[in-house]
Amino acid sequence: MTSAPATASMHRSSPSVVAPIPVAKRLLDIALSGLGLLLSSPLWVALGALVKAEDGGPIFYGQERVGEGGRIFHAYKFRSMIPQAEARVGALQASEHDPRVTSIGRIMRATAMDELPQLWSIFVGDMSFVGPRALRPGEIEAKGDGSHEKLEDVPGFAERHSVRPGLTGVAQIYAPRDIARRNKFRYDRIYIRRRGFALDVRLIALSFWITFRGRWEHRGNKV
Repeated sequence: MTSAPATASMHRSSPSVVAPIPVAKRLLDIALSGLGLLLSSPLWVALGALVKAEDGGPIFYGQERVGEGGRIFHAYKFRSMIPQAEARVGALQASEHDPRVTSIGRIMRATAMDELPQLWSIFVGDMSFVGPRALRPGEIEAKGDGSHEKLEDVPGFAERHSVRPGLTGVAQIYAPRDIARRNKFRYDRIYIRRRGFALDVRLIALSFWITFRGRWEHRGNKV
């Protein structure tokens, strides 16, 4: 399997075609992420203390992500899994009742509170509020036959990087939680074809509703 650094180099040398970013979208990202960082600051303190108290491990978890045009950037989240969770399985997506997820991690993942540090990624322009989910270089997915598939080999992977990755989006809201990534990529392509300011606002509003209901990890209809 190709190592993450080698994969990162491949993406840097073979950028995707990048679509221009509408001014209204970028202004919305700056305004909402800036306000979110300000208002959520007390939560950062509380969540950081709870994460630390559970197992004494690090509060934040940093990851390389593939962004717009294939550019690699660093994203940070509140740690929701045990330390060294990927030591044996690599960059594998969490499953239902995943034993690697901590107690406070389950609460954070259900409400998307673990994603709060990504508001900074939005503010500085590495991400947008709405777009395809930012994937990791070298990320793999377990197939039905027990084998593993590199997401970079799935059709539609490169197309997703013509726009900035998002904290939320069509796939994150509407795609069933446990379907194969190749099927989630179809939802991403729907967003890329139909993207616009009104759609972004609608998806952001729905995301707040899902967060309020604590249904981000729900396996059925989140909305």
